[in-house]
Amino acid sequence: MRRILIVIILIVLGIFTYLYFKDKSDQRVELAQATELIEKEIKNVGKLVVTEGSFAQVFTYKDSKKMYLDLLTANKKALVVVNAKVTIAYDLRALETDVDVSNKTITITHIPKAEININPDIEYYDVSQDYLNQFDASDYNTIKKRVTASVKKKVEASDLRKNAENRLIAELSNIYVAVNTLGWTLKYDTTEINDSQELRNILK
Repeated sequence: MRRILIVIILIVLGIFTYLYFKDKSDQRVELAQATELIEKEIKNVGKLVVTEGSFAQVFTYKDSKKMYLDLLTANKKALVVVNAKVTIAYDLRALETDVDVSNKTITITHIPKAEININPDIEYYDVSQDYLNQFDASDYNTIKKRVTASVKKKVEASDLRKNAENRLIAELSNIYVAVNTLGWTLKYDTTEINDSQELRNILK
């Protein structure tokens, strides 16, 4: 009877030991699968996100030069018409993350800044210039710099910038959804992210 009891105890212990290690093994498999899925989603997000727009502008360029002891003024002017194509790009291939498997945490350590590219098409109308003050390369460079600065200022205050940020948030939200679905935690540096609005706040 005693031997039977010992055998039963050993069998029970064996079953519990098997179940314990099987559960641990299953947990490791699930953790590995979750890690793989999250890393795959981060890789999918790693692309160039580009938002395009167009801006138009018209202004008059004027320049005067005093000559001969200010007795003579040489003038030049032109009507400048600008049609600029603008792209705002986030290169999410440069997104940096840290995967903490033991704590089931994904930390975004770096979000690339927006790259604004302005390609102006500049046309000149009603050009007038005195013989002693004609248009040259410095004028065209000045006009281009002025145009670029003006368009960039418009872009910053436009819906194009907001649309670009919305696309960035949408891509980063894919990571949040994957992380949240699997019961993990998403952070930006030390800040825990719980919804897309908090993602938007970290961009400000």
